[in-house]
Amino acid sequence: MINKLKQRLDGYVPRTFESDRPEAGVLIALTDDSLDPEVILTRRASHLSTHSGEIAFPGGKRDEDDFDLLYTALREAEEEVGLNPAEVEVLGSLGQVMSKHNLRVTPFVGIISGDVELVPNLDELDRVFKVPLSFFIEGQQHHMDAIPFKGKTHFVPAYEYEGNIIWGLTAYMLVELLNVGFDANIPMKTRPEHC
Repeated sequence: MINKLKQRLDGYVPRTFESDRPEAGVLIALTDDSLDPEVILTRRASHLSTHSGEIAFPGGKRDEDDFDLLYTALREAEEEVGLNPAEVEVLGSLGQVMSKHNLRVTPFVGIISGDVELVPNLDELDRVFKVPLSFFIEGQQHHMDAIPFKGKTHFVPAYEYEGNIIWGLTAYMLVELLNVGFDANIPMKTRPEHC
């Protein structure tokens, strides 16, 4: 599975868009299990002022000192879950998306060892956990969310795993990964920022 993903992302040209809004980078980290890789997800701490309790990939807003958005994604992953950037094999990026707080988010895909110990930074997260990719590929959607954005309604699948609802931008980025890397053929309309 990982080799297929590497080949697909090697030739993939992700969608981008112009924006004068602040930027963010996230890391979609997958374990190196050749039969059923797992994706790393976090649950944002309940005391945070934004995105509290939401399921997300490690990542965050770009700092002025960050060299680029990949650096941002790796720095944030280290801060949030203790993932050493040197332990990530970066495969490429997926399409940029606009968050509900008007951040232009660039997701990066990386491979990590399944043995890496990940520890949540409790100032930012309640937990870090892994979900087998097969769970998503097999299409175990919990429901479809209708999300209004810039005057249009966008439908995004939502998943429930061990009581955690994976929805919104996280689900959208995950579906792009599944469709591009694994031929999941999950129906998704073009996001409004790409129209």
